[in-house]
Amino acid sequence: MAPTFFVSGGRALQGTIRPAGNKNAALPILAATLLADAPCRIDNVPRIRDVETMLALLAHVGAQVEWKAANAVTVDTRGAQPTALAQALCARIRASILLAGAMVERLGRV
Repeated sequence: MAPTFFVSGGRALQGTIRPAGNKNAALPILAATLLADAPCRIDNVPRIRDVETMLALLAHVGAQVEWKAANAVTVDTRGAQPTALAQALCARIRASILLAGAMVERLGRV
């Protein structure tokens, strides 16, 4: 069942909204693509610097990253290899630590 909001007031409201994606949800999901054995399409991803940096880190370890639409990205990590993460990229976002657990599980080391 979809969440419902009840609004009291002078006029009845109707319609639908699509909540904007946010980096705090997108970054852990992007890191988790390292655990998948097939390409992952993630929708409602904001195109902001932190997300672009996380995608660059995934590409750095060998993932194929492709924006499919304005806010939809496909990440294929089947080609990921154990490699040191680029310090310059890691320095841009604190969320780079999110890759640690997935890299240990998938690649055996970080």
